[in-house]
Amino acid sequence: MKTMHAILRAAVLSSLLSLTFVGAHAQFSGPVDIVDTGVNHPADLTTDQSILFPPNREIRLAPGDLISIHIFGATDYNPQDRVSLDGYIRIPLIGPVQVEGLSTHEAEHLIASRLETAGMYRNPQVTIVIMEGPSHVATLAGELHGTVPLLTPRRLLDVIATGGGFPGTATHIVTIQRPGLNKPIVVDLGNDPTKSNLSNIPIFPGDTIIVGRTGVVYLVGAVKNQTPLPLSKASPLTLLQAISSSGGTTFEAKTKDVKIIRTIGTKRTMINVDYRRVEEGKAPDPILFADDIVLVPSNAVKAAIRAGGIGTALAIASLLAFTIVR
Repeated sequence: MKTMHAILRAAVLSSLLSLTFVGAHAQFSGPVDIVDTGVNHPADLTTDQSILFPPNREIRLAPGDLISIHIFGATDYNPQDRVSLDGYIRIPLIGPVQVEGLSTHEAEHLIASRLETAGMYRNPQVTIVIMEGPSHVATLAGELHGTVPLLTPRRLLDVIATGGGFPGTATHIVTIQRPGLNKPIVVDLGNDPTKSNLSNIPIFPGDTIIVGRTGVVYLVGAVKNQTPLPLSKASPLTLLQAISSSGGTTFEAKTKDVKIIRTIGTKRTMINVDYRRVEEGKAPDPILFADDIVLVPSNAVKAAIRAGGIGTALAIASLLAFTIVR
């Protein structure tokens, strides 16, 4: 009987101690089928150069615009007025002139004609400068908020910089909604927007620039680096990629019981994954969704061994052996 007890104790002790030397998982042996969920697919980017870099669009005068009128060679005549709600400006000696909806060039020709008709100037060269234009703005939405004045077209990156620049939570894939276009303009400014030619596309008054939020995946539990991982619209992020990016699993990880906690609408679901089979290429490598939580649970015995060292391992082995042979 004593011999049997000794054999059992030795077997249990040998099994437990062997756990301390199991630090590596099986290597990924090949590509795994990825379930096509439609999530994190590449964005439908705009490539038409005529849309990205259209001809210059003239600004149309609108109520609230403060304009200054200059006549070449006439330093003593420089009236200013704000376009009224009914679309008029009032110019000394020639009275009200309706300018709402006109481009600055059209308004210049109209005022020049009125000045000449009034006998004030012969063939006057009129220039209009918009001093203030409360309606001539680009709107920032998404991770940026506010409006940016645009009295002339400005580069996309300049408008974003004026609005505060890209926050850390923002993606560099930008959507531009422009009046008159059936589809929004979507551009990817890449990892360094300052070096992207698409940062130079012109933004016009009335444009809405939407800077989206970068989705994240949260890794918790028995992984080496518990950190949020940003998602990219340019390519999907799989479970294997996410855990590998975190440094891999720790010694005490129960890799066959990995859980993906996913919220769909108001419902939270839990997906069980045998991560060992994913690593071995024997199970599909699931694509992760924004705000997924990847939970890698711990093996209690392994965790105790790691926390207490070899002394704890021997104590657990002795206790288990004693329990088995009672």
